[in-house]
Amino acid sequence: MISESKLKILTEGAKYDVSCSSSGSKRQNAGGMGNGYAMGCCHTFTPDGRCVSLLKILMSNDCVFNCKYCVNRCDADVPRATATPDELCELVIDFYKRNYIEGLFLSSAVCKTPNYTMERLYLTVKKLRTEYRFHGYVHVKGIPHADMALIRETAKYADRMSYNIELPSERSLKLLAPQKSKESLLLPMRALAEEKLAFKEEKKRGLFLPAGQTTQMIVGASPEPDGQILRLSQSLYRANGLKRVYYSSYMPVVHDSLLPDLPAGQLREHRLYQADWLLRFYGFSAEEIAPEGENLSLEMDPKCAWAVRNMHLFPVEINRAPLEVLLRVPGIGGRSAYKITEARRYTALTFDDLKKMRVVLKRAKHFITCGGKFFGAKNQYAVRGLLAAGERSANAEQLSLFSDRANAIAALTGEL
Repeated sequence: MISESKLKILTEGAKYDVSCSSSGSKRQNAGGMGNGYAMGCCHTFTPDGRCVSLLKILMSNDCVFNCKYCVNRCDADVPRATATPDELCELVIDFYKRNYIEGLFLSSAVCKTPNYTMERLYLTVKKLRTEYRFHGYVHVKGIPHADMALIRETAKYADRMSYNIELPSERSLKLLAPQKSKESLLLPMRALAEEKLAFKEEKKRGLFLPAGQTTQMIVGASPEPDGQILRLSQSLYRANGLKRVYYSSYMPVVHDSLLPDLPAGQLREHRLYQADWLLRFYGFSAEEIAPEGENLSLEMDPKCAWAVRNMHLFPVEINRAPLEVLLRVPGIGGRSAYKITEARRYTALTFDDLKKMRVVLKRAKHFITCGGKFFGAKNQYAVRGLLAAGERSANAEQLSLFSDRANAIAALTGEL
């Protein structure tokens, strides 16, 4: 059984990887333990309100690579530990039986060599599936420079695999992660995407990465602007069919002269996730969202920023605009756009109707007309100011009785 000290080291080392949530897997229970079917497993709340958890752990933090931003880099003075495949399997089963977890997120530092590490990961997931009969959700982190045969075999037993791009350019990789290269990360991603497509087309028995692939990029550790980051994300979605690109704002967990001393900030990360949503579900391109060489606006969300830059396309008539145009109107989401297209088949819609559909009219009114009526601001600068003010208001801090700021205000007013 794995020791408590080893478990603490390996789980602590895995916490910086954010690309471990799951959108579900179709792997069903075949007579063993666990089930990754339907909603799958994740470490947060699912859309239906369930909180499902997974064991997030490294197989080893004893790395031979020297990525400058990584807490486990080879020249870092940290406690080291390595778990065996049997220790990991027993831990997963023990935690599952205790109802602690429903799945596993397994990663590893590059221990000894890439092939040695990948082989140990493969043995772990194979044992879980075949010897321990575990059918729950399993996400495995791929190892750069490992042999493709090992990677493909591992993928046969996993629900999801991921290769973290980490840095958006080859130049930054050479500077901050010298043992990694763009090809060492993109090549296995492409190969796995092709293998998955072949399984689908040939209708082979069994499952091959039913929950797909993901990746992660660190934002702010290197100087690339948001426009470049989004173009890379767009190419990954189109070429490799990725499920998600995760963005992790840089936190200075280790000191190095090549790294910034200050964190990147959560707002920039939040804007990238909003822009990513527009790429995947709203028909936007990276070129439209963020001009090349520029960062996303921090004063308003990317959809509002695009609309303000393109005021010549607005207002649009809510009763006639096609679905793809409605999706580009700030304040109108996917569900609202669908409701509008369905409802207007039977009646002409008014602003009151849109309010009942929960359209965010404080944004949308500047870009739409209903039956020819317009209630928004006509000047581009006025619209920008109103949207930015609304964003600041929405992000205003809600005080807690126990917060320092609330206590200070209460002390000044004599209420504490």
